Amino acid sequence: MLEGLRIAFSYLRWRIFPYRPEETFEQWVTNRFGRRLFLTFFKAYTEKVWGIPCSELKAEWAAQRIKDLSLKTALLSMVFKPRKTIKTLIEEFDYPRLGPGMMWNAVKHAIELRNGTVMVDSDVVRIERSGNRLGRVIVAHGGSEQSIAAEHFLSSMPITEFVLRLDPPPPPQVAAAAKRLTYRDFLTVCLIVNQADLFPDNWIYIQDPEVQVGRIQNFKNWSPDMVPEPSQSSLGLEYFCTEGDRLWSMPDAELIELAKRELELIGLARAGDIADGCVFRVEKAYPVYDSDYQEYLEVVKDFVAGLENFQTVGRNGLHRYNNQDHAMLTGMLAVRNVLEGEHNDLWSVNADQEYLEEMEIPQATAEAAAAAVESAIGEALLRLDRTAFGLSLGAVAGIALFAATLALVLKGGPVVGPNLQLLGYFLPGYRVTLGGSLIGLVYGFLIGFLCGWSFAFLRNASVFLYVATVQRRVERRMLRRLFEYV
Repeated sequence: MLEGLRIAFSYLRWRIFPYRPEETFEQWVTNRFGRRLFLTFFKAYTEKVWGIPCSELKAEWAAQRIKDLSLKTALLSMVFKPRKTIKTLIEEFDYPRLGPGMMWNAVKHAIELRNGTVMVDSDVVRIERSGNRLGRVIVAHGGSEQSIAAEHFLSSMPITEFVLRLDPPPPPQVAAAAKRLTYRDFLTVCLIVNQADLFPDNWIYIQDPEVQVGRIQNFKNWSPDMVPEPSQSSLGLEYFCTEGDRLWSMPDAELIELAKRELELIGLARAGDIADGCVFRVEKAYPVYDSDYQEYLEVVKDFVAGLENFQTVGRNGLHRYNNQDHAMLTGMLAVRNVLEGEHNDLWSVNADQEYLEEMEIPQATAEAAAAAVESAIGEALLRLDRTAFGLSLGAVAGIALFAATLALVLKGGPVVGPNLQLLGYFLPGYRVTLGGSLIGLVYGFLIGFLCGWSFAFLRNASVFLYVATVQRRVERRMLRRLFEYV
């Protein structure tokens, strides 16, 4: 409860006094979640992934990967569920029985059925151009070079490597800008564990700075067929690094031992239960959004835009941290540009800071739903004005006591209002008399005001605590979604 209050007050503080301007990942997240949540959930993990401080990572990455949240929208989404809900690939999707590689094997097979050629284990050595047109690509394969000429060229290779393999080379400022664009690499240590069921999640994110592992995948939970032995599990421990650094250069045997130690330290499995392990390294997995990347990318984009028969696609081709579906969409749009004569801007895919896998609610339905929910929440969580409520209750109580006293005085009798006379013990000066009715009016007003003010204060405080608790629960859910996209 105390932590929830800290998070709530931190959230309110940064909503009232946010960072201006908002340029870095740290500022972006803090403005939307508060500094307490930033330090608790974002900082350590994000710096593991990128290898740079959050204060140097650009806000564009957060805006691209995290839906813009607020307490209002979070509460609306929890209370009301429209007929056409927003579907995201995170919540529900089909997973290939033997992993995503099945899809690309099917694509390769389909190309070959149409007499196309897919060359694997090949390197692009040189890309020949004449002015603003590409002419051929020189590919190294099987110990020899092969020249491939074409009318149109699509490339998903890192834009930095494309620029540096051009012949003749691009202008010096373009080559220099390409060299300044950087990437983050990672490696996966795959461990076979002699346990049938380790944990129920597909993956978990490790925020603890005491270990180097950043994410752990449980492949058996993706598909049972990915682990042929039912009594075993297969875990992929992902380590974020940079090609050539200490972690990247460690021998496989040392990486496996490191993964064993950290898995046991986390408490997911004992080192003695590990039956086998292997290491897979992935180069240029994440384009880095550092403080200067946009300036250099613009130089490269301007140059590439001048190439008449070339389009760059995909995460690395556009130096944009897209999901796989975004990357595939850029490829499809590029083909339509060639075959259908369309003019799709590939650089704008996923640049609107919204996820393309979302299916939007029709505008009229969304507006009606928002209005209905806002009205319901407004009625349920309306803030009571303490002064107004106190004045109202004070007026009612004062008039009631005045009227009751005056009625007894007018009624008369040998003993006037014996029961009401007892109030005199608690309200000095009060009597069941004509003058006492006026004193009762004052006392009734003061007591009613204090009771009304106190009730409104306690009611508002309880609503605030409830909202803070709900907010914390919602933010944890959305944080989990964030980590699933990282």
